[in-house]
Amino acid sequence: MADDLPEHVRRNRVQWDAWAEDFVAAGEAAWRRDTPAWGIWHVPETDLGLLPDDLAGKDAIELGCGTAYVSAWLARRGARVVGIDNSEAQLATARRLQREHGLEFPLLHGNAERVPYPDASFDLAISEYGACLWADPARWVPEAARLLRPGGRLVFLTNSFLMMLCMPAEDGVAATDRLLRPAFGMHRLEWPADTSVQFNLAHGDWIRLLRRAGFEIDDLVELRPPSEARTTYPFVTLEWARQWPCEEIWKVHKRS
Repeated sequence: MADDLPEHVRRNRVQWDAWAEDFVAAGEAAWRRDTPAWGIWHVPETDLGLLPDDLAGKDAIELGCGTAYVSAWLARRGARVVGIDNSEAQLATARRLQREHGLEFPLLHGNAERVPYPDASFDLAISEYGACLWADPARWVPEAARLLRPGGRLVFLTNSFLMMLCMPAEDGVAATDRLLRPAFGMHRLEWPADTSVQFNLAHGDWIRLLRRAGFEIDDLVELRPPSEARTTYPFVTLEWARQWPCEEIWKVHKRS
């Protein structure tokens, strides 16, 4: 029941149900892609290598799947995938696109901080601007560890720590070249223009949290978009993102 959900989960559910229509076109375009392209700059999978080469027959879960285009990419590569998302409106788009593209996999309306699957159910957990941004890391990271088998991989892409230090509170204003908030103690961020709650951590805090949860860190990729890249998002410019990372990818695996 919604009343049982943490306050930030309830707030984000309401906000994302309201935002869902704005993400339909992007979801449709991503479902049509043959090759995955990641983040707000659509950097090709061939440049980043987020996905394992051997997905066929593997069990995977997308934490905060939205319109489930990442889940679709995994399913087309032979994975047995499950998507979970906090927004029923987003999942309605995902279910329609499943029908249109002839792909079937479970889509759960729920909180990625508490997933209704047994321990050690999956080989891969992945999140692109999903639970890794909109769920509390102190809750979703241990939950991802619980869900993964020994040696299983967790991959997530989110806003860079540096960009969040330079991000104005005003809606639609791009990151600046100045530090606007303290680095120490970064965790929960709220924005005056809406009711959503985001979570961002310093790199040291991510490292300690991931290791406490039982993960070993394989790589941290700070994205630099190509010089010809374009985005529709107003919170960062290409000029900024070519000088400093606006997105980061964590690749970790669960200790055996």
